[in-house]
Amino acid sequence: MMKVLYLLNFAGKAGTERYVETLVRYLNHTKVEAHFAYNEGGLLVERLEALGVPCRRIEMRRRFDFRAARELAALCKEWDIDLVHCHYLREHYTALLAKKYNPHIRVIYTNHFVMANDAVTRLSNRWMDKRQDQMIAVCNRGREQLIRNGWSGERIQVIFNSVDPAVWAGDRSESTLRQELGLSDDRFVMLCASRFAGDKGHKYLIDSVKRLTTITGVPFTLVLAGDGPLLEPAKAQVKELGLEDCVKFIGFRKDIKNLYKGSDLYVNSSEHEALSYLIIEAMAAGLPVIATDMGGNRDIVNDEAGCGLLVKYDDPVSMSDAMKRLMEDKELLESCRQGALRTIDEKFEIHKWMDKTFAAYQAAMNR
Repeated sequence: MMKVLYLLNFAGKAGTERYVETLVRYLNHTKVEAHFAYNEGGLLVERLEALGVPCRRIEMRRRFDFRAARELAALCKEWDIDLVHCHYLREHYTALLAKKYNPHIRVIYTNHFVMANDAVTRLSNRWMDKRQDQMIAVCNRGREQLIRNGWSGERIQVIFNSVDPAVWAGDRSESTLRQELGLSDDRFVMLCASRFAGDKGHKYLIDSVKRLTTITGVPFTLVLAGDGPLLEPAKAQVKELGLEDCVKFIGFRKDIKNLYKGSDLYVNSSEHEALSYLIIEAMAAGLPVIATDMGGNRDIVNDEAGCGLLVKYDDPVSMSDAMKRLMEDKELLESCRQGALRTIDEKFEIHKWMDKTFAAYQAAMNR
Protein backbone atom coordinates (compact mmCIF):
# COMPACT_ATOMS: atom_id res chain seq x y z
CA MET A 1 0.00 0.00 0.00
CA MET A 2 1.31 3.46 -0.91
CA LYS A 3 2.38 5.58 2.05
CA VAL A 4 1.32 9.20 1.56
CA LEU A 5 2.30 12.14 3.72
CA TYR A 6 -0.15 15.05 3.48
CA LEU A 7 1.78 18.26 4.12
CA LEU A 8 0.04 21.51 5.02
CA ASN A 9 1.39 24.72 6.52
CA PHE A 10 -1.76 25.68 8.45
CA ALA A 11 -4.11 22.91 9.55
CA GLY A 12 -7.22 24.99 10.18
CA LYS A 13 -10.82 24.68 8.97
CA ALA A 14 -11.00 26.10 5.43
CA GLY A 15 -11.55 24.43 2.05
CA THR A 16 -8.02 23.08 1.67
CA GLU A 17 -8.27 21.37 5.03
CA ARG A 18 -11.57 19.86 3.93
CA TYR A 19 -9.84 18.59 0.78
CA VAL A 20 -7.14 16.84 2.83
CA GLU A 21 -9.60 15.39 5.33
CA THR A 22 -11.79 14.04 2.53
CA LEU A 23 -8.84 12.35 0.83
CA VAL A 24 -7.81 10.74 4.10
CA ARG A 25 -11.32 9.55 4.93
CA TYR A 26 -11.85 7.88 1.55
CA LEU A 27 -8.34 6.71 0.59
CA ASN A 28 -6.82 5.73 3.92
CA HIS A 29 -6.58 1.96 4.48
CA THR A 30 -8.05 1.30 1.02
CA LYS A 31 -5.41 2.60 -1.39
CA VAL A 32 -3.00 4.57 0.80
CA GLU A 33 -1.64 4.66 4.31
CA ALA A 34 -2.07 8.27 5.35
CA HIS A 35 0.27 10.40 7.47
CA PHE A 36 0.12 14.12 8.16
CA ALA A 37 2.64 16.90 8.85
CA TYR A 38 1.92 20.58 9.45
CA ASN A 39 3.44 23.82 10.67
CA GLU A 40 0.56 25.54 12.51
CA GLY A 41 -1.97 23.32 14.25
CA GLY A 42 -5.74 23.63 14.21
CA LEU A 43 -9.00 21.77 13.79
CA LEU A 44 -7.68 19.50 11.02
CA VAL A 45 -5.02 18.04 13.33
CA GLU A 46 -7.71 17.13 15.85
CA ARG A 47 -9.85 15.50 13.18
CA LEU A 48 -7.02 13.48 11.66
CA GLU A 49 -5.75 12.33 15.04
CA ALA A 50 -9.30 11.16 15.80
CA LEU A 51 -9.09 9.08 12.62
CA GLY A 52 -5.87 7.48 13.86
CA VAL A 53 -3.60 9.28 11.39
CA PRO A 54 0.00 9.81 12.62
CA CYS A 55 0.63 13.57 12.85
CA ARG A 56 3.86 15.52 13.32
CA ARG A 57 4.73 19.20 13.40
CA ILE A 58 7.47 20.54 11.12
CA GLU A 59 8.34 24.22 11.40
CA MET A 60 8.31 25.72 7.91
CA ARG A 61 9.32 29.37 8.16
CA ARG A 62 9.69 30.26 4.48
CA ARG A 63 9.63 28.71 1.01
CA PHE A 64 13.38 28.00 0.81
CA ASP A 65 13.71 26.50 4.29
CA PHE A 66 16.47 23.90 4.00
CA ARG A 67 16.29 22.99 7.68
CA ALA A 68 12.60 22.15 7.27
CA ALA A 69 13.44 20.21 4.09
CA ARG A 70 16.00 18.09 5.96
CA GLU A 71 13.51 17.50 8.78
CA LEU A 72 10.82 16.49 6.28
CA ALA A 73 13.24 14.14 4.49
CA ALA A 74 14.13 12.51 7.80
CA LEU A 75 10.46 12.13 8.75
CA CYS A 76 9.74 10.51 5.38
CA LYS A 77 12.55 8.01 6.07
CA GLU A 78 11.22 7.35 9.57
CA TRP A 79 7.69 6.69 8.28
CA ASP A 80 8.88 5.09 5.02
CA ILE A 81 6.85 7.61 2.99
CA ASP A 82 6.51 7.10 -0.77
CA LEU A 83 4.77 10.33 -1.77
CA VAL A 84 4.27 13.80 -0.26
CA HIS A 85 1.05 15.62 -1.21
CA CYS A 86 1.36 19.41 -0.78
CA HIS A 87 -1.13 22.27 -1.06
CA TYR A 88 0.61 25.67 -0.84
CA LEU A 89 3.88 27.00 -2.21
CA ARG A 90 5.72 27.07 1.14
CA GLU A 91 5.26 23.36 1.86
CA HIS A 92 5.51 22.54 -1.85
CA TYR A 93 8.99 24.05 -2.07
CA THR A 94 9.92 22.36 1.21
CA ALA A 95 8.92 18.96 -0.18
CA LEU A 96 10.74 19.53 -3.47
CA LEU A 97 13.90 20.51 -1.57
CA ALA A 98 13.51 17.42 0.64
CA LYS A 99 14.06 15.23 -2.42
CA LYS A 100 17.74 16.30 -2.27
CA TYR A 101 18.05 14.57 1.11
CA ASN A 102 15.65 11.69 0.41
CA PRO A 103 15.59 10.84 -3.33
CA HIS A 104 13.06 8.05 -2.70
CA ILE A 105 10.08 10.37 -2.20
CA ARG A 106 7.86 11.72 -4.94
CA VAL A 107 5.94 15.00 -4.71
CA ILE A 108 2.46 15.92 -5.90
CA TYR A 109 1.01 19.40 -5.51
CA THR A 110 -2.64 20.48 -5.56
CA ASN A 111 -3.19 24.13 -6.46
CA HIS A 112 -6.28 25.51 -4.71
CA PHE A 113 -6.21 29.04 -6.10
CA VAL A 114 -6.40 30.89 -9.40
CA MET A 115 -3.92 33.65 -8.68
CA ALA A 116 -0.96 35.09 -10.58
CA ASN A 117 2.49 34.86 -8.99
CA ASP A 118 4.92 37.75 -9.04
CA ALA A 119 7.95 37.75 -11.36
CA VAL A 120 10.37 36.40 -8.73
CA THR A 121 8.04 33.54 -7.82
CA ARG A 122 7.48 32.66 -11.48
CA LEU A 123 11.26 32.44 -11.92
CA SER A 124 11.68 30.22 -8.85
CA ASN A 125 8.76 28.06 -10.00
CA ARG A 126 10.52 27.41 -13.30
CA TRP A 127 13.70 26.53 -11.43
CA MET A 128 11.84 24.13 -9.08
CA ASP A 129 9.76 22.60 -11.87
CA LYS A 130 12.42 20.02 -12.76
CA ARG A 131 11.94 18.44 -9.31
CA GLN A 132 8.13 18.27 -9.65
CA ASP A 133 6.46 14.89 -10.28
CA GLN A 134 2.76 15.72 -10.74
CA MET A 135 0.39 18.63 -10.14
CA ILE A 136 -3.38 18.81 -9.71
CA ALA A 137 -5.41 21.87 -10.64
CA VAL A 138 -8.94 21.81 -9.21
CA CYS A 139 -10.37 23.82 -12.13
CA ASN A 140 -9.51 24.61 -15.74
CA ARG A 141 -8.59 28.22 -15.05
CA GLY A 142 -6.31 26.96 -12.31
CA ARG A 143 -4.35 24.84 -14.78
CA GLU A 144 -3.99 27.79 -17.14
CA GLN A 145 -2.72 29.97 -14.30
CA LEU A 146 -0.21 27.34 -13.14
CA ILE A 147 1.33 27.31 -16.61
CA ARG A 148 1.47 31.11 -16.64
CA ASN A 149 3.12 30.91 -13.21
CA GLY A 150 6.01 28.91 -14.65
CA TRP A 151 5.09 25.24 -14.16
CA SER A 152 5.27 22.64 -16.93
CA GLY A 153 1.82 21.91 -18.34
CA GLU A 154 2.62 18.32 -19.26
CA ARG A 155 2.48 17.25 -15.60
CA ILE A 156 -0.68 19.18 -14.63
CA GLN A 157 -4.02 17.36 -14.44
CA VAL A 158 -7.41 18.97 -13.84
CA ILE A 159 -9.29 17.02 -11.18
CA PHE A 160 -12.39 18.74 -9.81
CA ASN A 161 -13.08 18.70 -6.07
CA SER A 162 -15.94 16.35 -5.27
CA VAL A 163 -18.40 15.31 -2.58
CA ASP A 164 -20.27 12.20 -1.50
CA PRO A 165 -23.96 12.69 -2.46
CA ALA A 166 -25.02 10.22 0.22
CA VAL A 167 -23.56 12.43 2.95
CA TRP A 168 -25.64 15.44 1.89
CA ALA A 169 -28.88 13.61 1.12
CA GLY A 170 -31.86 14.04 3.42
CA ASP A 171 -35.11 15.85 3.89
CA ARG A 172 -35.50 19.59 4.43
CA SER A 173 -37.62 18.91 7.50
CA GLU A 174 -34.49 17.64 9.30
CA SER A 175 -33.10 21.18 9.60
CA THR A 176 -33.42 23.27 12.77
CA LEU A 177 -32.13 26.49 11.15
CA ARG A 178 -35.50 28.17 10.62
CA GLN A 179 -36.67 27.31 14.12
CA GLU A 180 -33.40 28.68 15.52
CA LEU A 181 -33.85 32.00 13.71
CA GLY A 182 -37.62 32.19 14.06
CA LEU A 183 -38.22 31.99 10.30
CA SER A 184 -41.42 30.63 8.78
CA ASP A 185 -41.42 27.83 6.22
CA ASP A 186 -42.66 30.17 3.49
CA ARG A 187 -39.81 32.66 3.96
CA PHE A 188 -37.11 32.50 1.26
CA VAL A 189 -33.75 31.76 2.90
CA MET A 190 -30.40 32.35 1.23
CA LEU A 191 -27.15 31.07 2.75
CA CYS A 192 -23.55 32.23 2.41
CA ALA A 193 -20.99 30.38 4.56
CA SER A 194 -17.76 32.01 3.41
CA ARG A 195 -15.17 33.23 5.88
CA PHE A 196 -15.32 36.99 6.51
CA ALA A 197 -12.20 38.02 4.59
CA GLY A 198 -11.49 40.69 2.00
CA ASP A 199 -11.79 38.47 -1.06
CA LYS A 200 -15.13 36.92 -0.07
CA GLY A 201 -17.23 39.90 -1.15
CA HIS A 202 -19.44 40.34 1.92
CA LYS A 203 -19.51 44.12 1.61
CA TYR A 204 -21.05 44.18 -1.85
CA LEU A 205 -23.21 41.15 -0.98
CA ILE A 206 -24.80 43.18 1.82
CA ASP A 207 -25.21 46.12 -0.56
CA SER A 208 -26.96 43.70 -2.93
CA VAL A 209 -29.41 42.76 -0.19
CA LYS A 210 -30.17 46.42 0.41
CA ARG A 211 -31.06 46.84 -3.26
CA LEU A 212 -33.04 43.58 -3.22
CA THR A 213 -35.35 44.99 -0.55
CA THR A 214 -36.38 47.69 -3.05
CA ILE A 215 -37.07 45.43 -6.04
CA THR A 216 -38.96 42.44 -4.62
CA GLY A 217 -41.92 41.90 -2.37
CA VAL A 218 -40.93 38.33 -1.49
CA PRO A 219 -40.05 38.02 2.22
CA PHE A 220 -36.46 36.75 2.51
CA THR A 221 -33.52 36.30 4.87
CA LEU A 222 -29.83 36.08 4.07
CA VAL A 223 -28.02 33.88 6.59
CA LEU A 224 -24.30 34.58 6.94
CA ALA A 225 -22.34 31.78 8.60
CA GLY A 226 -18.66 31.93 9.43
CA ASP A 227 -16.09 34.03 11.24
CA GLY A 228 -13.04 36.03 10.23
CA PRO A 229 -11.40 39.44 10.51
CA LEU A 230 -14.16 41.32 8.66
CA LEU A 231 -17.09 39.93 10.64
CA GLU A 232 -17.55 43.00 12.83
CA PRO A 233 -17.37 45.48 9.90
CA ALA A 234 -20.03 43.39 8.13
CA LYS A 235 -22.28 43.55 11.19
CA ALA A 236 -21.77 47.32 11.37
CA GLN A 237 -22.69 47.65 7.68
CA VAL A 238 -25.91 45.68 8.18
CA LYS A 239 -26.86 47.88 11.13
CA GLU A 240 -26.05 51.06 9.20
CA LEU A 241 -28.22 49.96 6.27
CA GLY A 242 -31.09 48.91 8.54
CA LEU A 243 -31.00 45.28 7.40
CA GLU A 244 -31.09 43.55 10.80
CA ASP A 245 -34.47 41.95 9.99
CA CYS A 246 -33.30 40.27 6.78
CA VAL A 247 -29.60 39.53 7.40
CA LYS A 248 -28.69 37.10 10.18
CA PHE A 249 -25.18 36.32 11.46
CA ILE A 250 -24.81 32.86 13.02
CA GLY A 251 -21.02 32.52 13.45
CA PHE A 252 -18.82 29.58 12.55
CA ARG A 253 -20.84 26.38 12.39
CA LYS A 254 -19.91 22.73 12.17
CA ASP A 255 -23.51 21.70 11.33
CA ILE A 256 -23.21 22.87 7.72
CA LYS A 257 -25.63 20.23 6.41
CA ASN A 258 -28.24 21.56 8.82
CA LEU A 259 -27.74 25.02 7.29
CA TYR A 260 -28.04 23.78 3.71
CA LYS A 261 -31.24 21.86 4.48
CA GLY A 262 -32.82 24.93 6.04
CA SER A 263 -32.09 27.14 3.01
CA ASP A 264 -33.57 27.65 -0.46
CA LEU A 265 -30.49 29.03 -2.24
CA TYR A 266 -26.72 29.14 -1.78
CA VAL A 267 -24.86 32.37 -2.60
CA ASN A 268 -21.16 32.69 -3.39
CA SER A 269 -19.84 36.27 -3.65
CA SER A 270 -16.09 35.59 -3.75
CA GLU A 271 -13.41 37.30 -5.80
CA HIS A 272 -11.09 34.28 -5.73
CA GLU A 273 -12.33 30.72 -6.08
CA ALA A 274 -10.71 27.65 -7.55
CA LEU A 275 -13.43 25.07 -6.99
CA SER A 276 -15.45 25.77 -3.87
CA TYR A 277 -16.42 22.90 -1.58
CA LEU A 278 -19.21 25.02 -0.15
CA ILE A 279 -20.80 25.37 -3.59
CA ILE A 280 -20.72 21.69 -4.49
CA GLU A 281 -21.79 20.62 -1.00
CA ALA A 282 -24.78 22.95 -1.22
CA MET A 283 -25.65 21.51 -4.64
CA ALA A 284 -25.38 17.96 -3.28
CA ALA A 285 -27.84 19.01 -0.56
CA GLY A 286 -30.24 20.14 -3.29
CA LEU A 287 -29.61 23.89 -3.36
CA PRO A 288 -29.49 26.02 -6.51
CA VAL A 289 -26.50 28.38 -6.60
CA ILE A 290 -25.70 31.99 -7.39
CA ALA A 291 -21.94 32.37 -7.88
CA THR A 292 -19.54 34.99 -9.12
CA ASP A 293 -17.99 34.35 -12.53
CA MET A 294 -14.54 34.03 -10.99
CA GLY A 295 -11.95 31.24 -10.91
CA GLY A 296 -13.43 27.79 -11.31
CA ASN A 297 -17.05 28.76 -10.60
CA ARG A 298 -17.78 28.54 -14.33
CA ASP A 299 -16.76 24.86 -14.24
CA ILE A 300 -19.65 24.33 -11.81
CA VAL A 301 -22.35 26.82 -12.76
CA ASN A 302 -23.02 26.96 -16.50
CA ASP A 303 -25.77 26.41 -19.07
CA GLU A 304 -25.02 22.70 -19.35
CA ALA A 305 -25.30 22.16 -15.60
CA GLY A 306 -28.44 24.29 -15.22
CA CYS A 307 -27.85 24.54 -11.49
CA GLY A 308 -27.98 28.30 -10.95
CA LEU A 309 -26.78 31.69 -12.14
CA LEU A 310 -23.39 33.34 -12.58
CA VAL A 311 -23.06 37.03 -11.65
CA LYS A 312 -20.43 39.73 -11.92
CA TYR A 313 -18.12 40.11 -8.95
CA ASP A 314 -18.54 43.30 -6.89
CA ASP A 315 -21.73 44.21 -8.76
CA PRO A 316 -24.77 44.62 -6.45
CA VAL A 317 -27.09 45.05 -9.44
CA SER A 318 -26.01 41.77 -11.03
CA MET A 319 -26.22 39.92 -7.70
CA SER A 320 -29.59 41.34 -6.57
CA ASP A 321 -31.16 40.78 -10.00
CA ALA A 322 -30.13 37.11 -9.87
CA MET A 323 -31.51 36.77 -6.35
CA LYS A 324 -34.81 38.34 -7.41
CA ARG A 325 -35.08 36.05 -10.42
CA LEU A 326 -34.62 32.84 -8.43
CA MET A 327 -36.82 34.04 -5.57
CA GLU A 328 -39.73 34.89 -7.83
CA ASP A 329 -39.48 32.17 -10.51
CA LYS A 330 -40.39 28.93 -8.72
CA GLU A 331 -40.11 26.84 -11.89
CA LEU A 332 -36.58 28.08 -12.51
CA LEU A 333 -35.67 27.46 -8.88
CA GLU A 334 -36.88 23.85 -9.06
CA SER A 335 -35.16 23.31 -12.40
CA CYS A 336 -31.88 24.55 -10.90
CA ARG A 337 -32.35 22.31 -7.87
CA GLN A 338 -32.68 19.27 -10.12
CA GLY A 339 -29.75 20.47 -12.20
CA ALA A 340 -27.61 20.77 -9.06
CA LEU A 341 -28.28 17.17 -8.02
CA ARG A 342 -27.67 15.87 -11.55
CA THR A 343 -24.42 17.82 -11.94
CA ILE A 344 -23.02 16.44 -8.69
CA ASP A 345 -23.64 12.87 -9.86
CA GLU A 346 -22.13 13.52 -13.27
CA LYS A 347 -19.10 15.71 -12.49
CA PHE A 348 -18.39 15.97 -8.77
CA GLU A 349 -19.01 12.50 -7.32
CA ILE A 350 -16.52 11.43 -4.65
CA HIS A 351 -15.52 7.97 -5.88
CA LYS A 352 -14.67 9.23 -9.36
CA TRP A 353 -12.51 11.88 -7.72
CA MET A 354 -10.71 9.30 -5.59
CA ASP A 355 -9.91 7.14 -8.62
CA LYS A 356 -8.52 10.12 -10.54
CA THR A 357 -6.49 11.36 -7.58
CA PHE A 358 -4.96 7.95 -6.90
CA ALA A 359 -4.12 7.66 -10.61
CA ALA A 360 -2.22 10.97 -10.26
CA TYR A 361 -0.35 9.47 -7.28
CA GLN A 362 0.62 6.49 -9.44
CA ALA A 363 1.75 8.77 -12.24
CA ALA A 364 3.98 10.64 -9.78
CA MET A 365 5.44 7.37 -8.49
CA ASN A 366 6.14 6.13 -12.03
CA ARG A 367 7.85 9.31 -13.23
